Amino acid sequence: MHFTLQQLKYIVNIAEIGSISEAAKQLHISQPSLSTAVKEVEDKANLTIFIRTRAGVTLTAEGQEFLGYARQVLQQVELMENKYISALPAKLRFGVSTQHYTFTENAFVELVKQYGQDRYEFFFNETGTHQILDDVKNSVSDLGVIYLSQENESIIRKTLQEKGLDFFPLFEAKPHVFLQKDHPLARKKSLKLTDLTPYPRLRFVQGIYESAYFAEELFSRIPVDKEIKMNDRGAIVNFMLGLNAYTISSGIFPKYLHGDNIIALPLHEKEKMTIGYVLRHHQPLSPLGHIYIEELKKYAP
Repeated sequence: MHFTLQQLKYIVNIAEIGSISEAAKQLHISQPSLSTAVKEVEDKANLTIFIRTRAGVTLTAEGQEFLGYARQVLQQVELMENKYISALPAKLRFGVSTQHYTFTENAFVELVKQYGQDRYEFFFNETGTHQILDDVKNSVSDLGVIYLSQENESIIRKTLQEKGLDFFPLFEAKPHVFLQKDHPLARKKSLKLTDLTPYPRLRFVQGIYESAYFAEELFSRIPVDKEIKMNDRGAIVNFMLGLNAYTISSGIFPKYLHGDNIIALPLHEKEKMTIGYVLRHHQPLSPLGHIYIEELKKYAP
């Protein structure tokens, strides 16, 4: 028994849209037919690819791995069709999954501007730490960008080993506190964690993997009385300006948030962030990967 290319396309479409009913509309087939096709694939593979909920569908861990293989097969077929049937130049493909850093986004923009050809399909995903590792493991992204610290290194490295991934350091950064320029603490030359106690802490949501080890912010293990979690980098600005809230990050390129309205002050604590990239084990950097990493290095402190 084999999977058909059409079945693989169905799985990829549903995963990207997040809903079988909506995918059926876009694919111009009936929902029962699409559900049947998914069931046939799951039976052949002897696994559950999607978890059905009222809000749509989500991928299981096995489903994420299956999706990675499905994407690779479909991409290879497209390359063959372009070369031997349509005679079109091959699409340039490259994907990055990253924690919420603007310098990773800026480096990606430079990559596209400088090396985007007539045909390309680029993928940039700002997401949670565990999802980044899954994206790289399942070939959704070519590489991922995360950080290691004394706080999280043992758990992250254990997870990397389990997923067959390797971490390559790029540069080290000292922790900084981001806050608005009119904040009561803004005139200090540096801050300590105790200075931040009265103010709301901002953190990015990590989904079912909420823990200090997968958090994007240093010192997340330390409990606070006021905390707001979000998944949108743009929302941080509003909370900082409106609530005198703060977040802890690398301090690299602080003006990304809101011009001169947001500043970054050094955090006087014994910790550092080693920012680096993640690849599948024994996977060499692609030519585009090398270009992207060189762009990232330009933001080293």
